Amino acid sequence: MRKLITVLAGVATVAAFSMAAQAQTVLKASHQFPGGKGDPRDEMVQIIARDVKAANVGLEIQVYPGASLFKPNEQWNAMTRGQLDISSFPLDYASGKVRAFGATLMPGLVRNHERAARLNDSQFMKDIKAQIEKAGVLVLADAWLAGAVASKDKCIRKPDDIKGLKVRSAGPTFAAMWQEAGASIVSIPSNEVYNALQTGVADGTDTSAGSFMSFRLYEQVKCITAPGDNALWFMYEPVLISKKTFDKLTKPQQDALRAAGKKSQEYFTKESKGLDDKLVKTFKEHNVEVVTLTPEEYDAWIKVAQKSSYATFAKEVPDGKKLIDEALAVK
Repeated sequence: MRKLITVLAGVATVAAFSMAAQAQTVLKASHQFPGGKGDPRDEMVQIIARDVKAANVGLEIQVYPGASLFKPNEQWNAMTRGQLDISSFPLDYASGKVRAFGATLMPGLVRNHERAARLNDSQFMKDIKAQIEKAGVLVLADAWLAGAVASKDKCIRKPDDIKGLKVRSAGPTFAAMWQEAGASIVSIPSNEVYNALQTGVADGTDTSAGSFMSFRLYEQVKCITAPGDNALWFMYEPVLISKKTFDKLTKPQQDALRAAGKKSQEYFTKESKGLDDKLVKTFKEHNVEVVTLTPEEYDAWIKVAQKSSYATFAKEVPDGKKLIDEALAVK
């Protein structure tokens, strides 16, 4: 009898382990940024993965950095279809699908980190997030990265400085401004910029401070126009989750994801300004000249943007002018 009880107990234990294994939901997170090298976008996703696991709600997140699971531009469609669960994603990459997203990488719309933080609670971002959700995706954590423009040959301060250069641009709104100033555009994702500069496919690039660092672009450029107090370049790169995935989760799992997303957003807000300082320090250490725009130089670029990026966006995108006006209304 005792042996039978022992056997039954063993069977029950195995069954319990089996049920626990079945109850464990595993989500896949993909992004294009280097993993384990201090890129804060990767760390945002890692924070969410660690906190969700620690919450003990039967949920685990496997992180695939460095475009190892999906190519950068494939991630949006994969999330809307439920093929990819989570991504740290430059939203403007999906502006070909949802034109309104181009407003999240618009020259001069943000200008500094303090204003970026205020934008998160604005009507502008409410409208953007409504478009994200309509497409079948939800925001877990907000992130605005300041960016820069750099060249292999010279400093880019005034519109005339970019004339004749082959410039990789992160999105269509900046591409329109650079073209208006006389540049030609190279269209590739940020993880391909190093090779483009190295091989002469591109003479210069705009991208985020994080990407300038994590992709070691200081090895390929002569001068960088850092964000400073007058940053033309800011990009919204949130952590997103497929709505199809989120809706299948239990309430405790959803709550754990939301709490982890909030923590990762708080981490990033503290890190974002430090990224710019780290960029300046690192590029100087690698003998790259570092400059920032004066208010007058910034205004000269805004005039170019108004004739190109702003005008095109207002004309071609439904509610485009309304979005620009809402963003500029944030003080």
